[in-house]
Amino acid sequence: MSITRSSVVDDSIDEVFAWHQRPGAFHRLSPGFAPMSLRSEATSIEDGKAILVLPGGLTWTAAHQPGGYRPPNQFVDKLTSVPLRYVTPWTHTHNFDAVDADHTRVTDNVDTRVPGFALSSMFDFRHRQLADDIITQKWARSLQPTPLTIGMTGVSGTIGTALAALATTGGHRVVSLVRRTPVGDDERRWDPDNPAADLLDGLDIVVHLAGSSIAGRFTDAHVSRVRHSRVEPSHALARVAAAAAAEGRGPRVFIGASAIGYYGADRGDEELTETSTPGDGVIADIVRDWESAYTPAAESGLRVVTVRTGVVQAAAGGMLKVLRPVFGAGLGGPIGDGTQWLSWIGLEDVCDVFYRAALDDRLSGPVNAVSPEPVRNSEFTDTMGTVLHRPTVLRVPEFAPKLVLTESGAGSLALASQRVLPEVLAGVGHDFRMPALADTLRHQCGR
Repeated sequence: MSITRSSVVDDSIDEVFAWHQRPGAFHRLSPGFAPMSLRSEATSIEDGKAILVLPGGLTWTAAHQPGGYRPPNQFVDKLTSVPLRYVTPWTHTHNFDAVDADHTRVTDNVDTRVPGFALSSMFDFRHRQLADDIITQKWARSLQPTPLTIGMTGVSGTIGTALAALATTGGHRVVSLVRRTPVGDDERRWDPDNPAADLLDGLDIVVHLAGSSIAGRFTDAHVSRVRHSRVEPSHALARVAAAAAAEGRGPRVFIGASAIGYYGADRGDEELTETSTPGDGVIADIVRDWESAYTPAAESGLRVVTVRTGVVQAAAGGMLKVLRPVFGAGLGGPIGDGTQWLSWIGLEDVCDVFYRAALDDRLSGPVNAVSPEPVRNSEFTDTMGTVLHRPTVLRVPEFAPKLVLTESGAGSLALASQRVLPEVLAGVGHDFRMPALADTLRHQCGR
């Protein structure tokens, strides 16, 4: 065996094995820092095939072996694609043993030529991710024991992909609202400008995540694109949800994405909660109108939650995807004087927040999706350097982001300072998986 990893997770063997059988499990266990990406998940862990793509276009086909399928104690997958199977044979045996009625030992045994040290970070990620996901699904079942049908826009985005997989491994059905031609029963065609009146029929919950990335040079065209991708489509979708709910054929819960840009670009050391006043600036104006766009859904009696997301730390996208190679090369450093506040949240924690918002009837209105431990830019810089074992002595002068993003863009993004706290989540007893920045960065970067 090239590598063996074993850990105990906090649930019964039947539930842990069932988790692995559900759609989304492979994605949940695939780290964003890995060099390969998931193209398609196996339809069955008894005899299905998962296909991954490596750099250079090589495919890795993991074929599940019927002879190794022994529920709830074992399943096996084997590398079958050419030429990789000749270069490095790979057989992965997944074992499950009941420790007691409420705990399960999960053991990964991999027989391959790849040295164990090269796989350690991936399997460390998998075991922590599984343990945390099992805990999430336990509190989710306590809130909503019956499987639901969840319609979701923005499923192809970093948050959407991870959140959809979290929901399906919890036993819920996710219907993707897509702009292209649908493929299969779990997709529906969504026209952001003119959504069909029956778009949301039969759904229990709508999670609206779609919108153009705010990152970029703040030209008039960019700002206009960000505004129009958020405000008008959100208003149109909220109207459809309201009409469907009024006629008893649509959702009863509407979860709308928002952002901590609501509080303005710079509020100094002020601690900002959901009851704080809105701020000033181009982003604050957009976010305020964005949240107002959800009004038709709220006025119709739906439970509406607007999730004000902080700066998401995810190896697969966003800020961390850009900064990781920079810091990895030893070129990272604080921006300006480094005193600006960064209200951040890890990818897995932001998924948990959206998941709770969908399932927890105690939540309505704005919810800050941020870690309870915001940091200053200088602390973020030092932590990145420590996690990646790189120096962080190259200070970035304030004029540099202004040249790249424009003065307005730099003030709204690179130089923004918002000390935001998750007061509403604290009020319902929500536990964060990784409230400390160092733990999140290690998990996301495989360190």
